[in-house]
Amino acid sequence: MAIIKPNNNTISAITALPAGVGGKVLQVVTANDNTERNTNSTSYVTSSNTLSINITPSATSSKIFVSLTGSAYVESDNQYGHFTLYRGSTDLGANGLTLMYDYQYTGNMAMSILDSPSTTSQVTYQLYFKATSGNVIINPNGVKSTITAFEVGA
Repeated sequence: MAIIKPNNNTISAITALPAGVGGKVLQVVTANDNTERNTNSTSYVTSSNTLSINITPSATSSKIFVSLTGSAYVESDNQYGHFTLYRGSTDLGANGLTLMYDYQYTGNMAMSILDSPSTTSQVTYQLYFKATSGNVIINPNGVKSTITAFEVGA
């Protein structure tokens, strides 16, 4: 809600956007996970069923802004952990987020994407991850990861 001060110096509130103006957040869905999960797969795998969110856009013109924050750990020296967001079976991250750490280093991860699913059916967004070799862990030592989706009106 924006507060404005018109010419007569009274304060009023704008409680809605004018018709035809987009950019309004229509709904927000969030999920958390603090269970340590790992993989040594060199192909993308589901990181966690609880780092998954379902959202049903209210219009085909809506955009979905997805944000993910968390922590990751790479157990092997000079190895990579790769992380990406999927909508259903579609990899939205292209090359994804790649983290390279020296041996036994924990680092923060954050990623976001603005998606245009062009549907009013439920869509699922989920974190996937893989390793170049060795073992990659998300939520090391119970650190919480969060995924949030915002539906933005067109």
